[in-house]
Amino acid sequence: MSFFGKNIKKIRSVKSLSQQAFAELFDLKRGTLGAYEEGRSEPKIETILKIANFFSISLESLLTSELTVNELLKFKGDITTDVKDDKREKFASVPCITDLTADEYVEFYDKEKFINELPIIQLPINIDKEFRGFTVSNLEMTSHDNGFYPKDIVVGEKVPNDIIKKLNNGTLVFVLVNAQLIFRRLYIVKNKIVLRADHKNIEDETFSISEIKELWRVRYVFCRRIPEFTDGVEDKLSKIALEISKMKERLG
Repeated sequence: MSFFGKNIKKIRSVKSLSQQAFAELFDLKRGTLGAYEEGRSEPKIETILKIANFFSISLESLLTSELTVNELLKFKGDITTDVKDDKREKFASVPCITDLTADEYVEFYDKEKFINELPIIQLPINIDKEFRGFTVSNLEMTSHDNGFYPKDIVVGEKVPNDIIKKLNNGTLVFVLVNAQLIFRRLYIVKNKIVLRADHKNIEDETFSISEIKELWRVRYVFCRRIPEFTDGVEDKLSKIALEISKMKERLG
């Protein structure tokens, strides 16, 4: 079991788990886990089974070879053990397109190996649906200092081409079409889609539905800035005050 210690240490690193958090998952003491990782102690077979089943890793892989990061990213990490029938919350693993991988995604979007190597976001969302993350890289979806800025992340649910025409006009989407990844609002015009930016200086782009390789309907948004939540009352009061001031000047 010479690889066991190295492998559980790498699992902790990939899953961002401290020794304490990892140990608590399997009813271990932190010192005991440290001894396993350093090769100073050997685990019981029950412990090995718990860890292998929880992370959906074969015993052979866990014990006889050094696991790679790419292998670990494929493991779901939500499988309950045979030793103890725990019910654990299942998080979906969402591949995320970044600035660095956007150009490659256009070429390899349908290659499973490439998708598996993309950065992963784990979210408590429906694990039976297909999602994709997309990192905003421009200001096309901003208007009057509101909207989406570079490094914001949107998470979309995949929409089959035969369902696209059923989407509401104005739906936020990101689309792979004509060797481009485009994040806009969707409008349907007969058998074509119009992709419209929120920024007033950006022209619409129009494509036929048959040209679309992938379309993802935005379901979740992660902003790097803390958004301002207002109901517009302050803006309205400011405008009223300004108008009153102008009226006084005219009457004065």
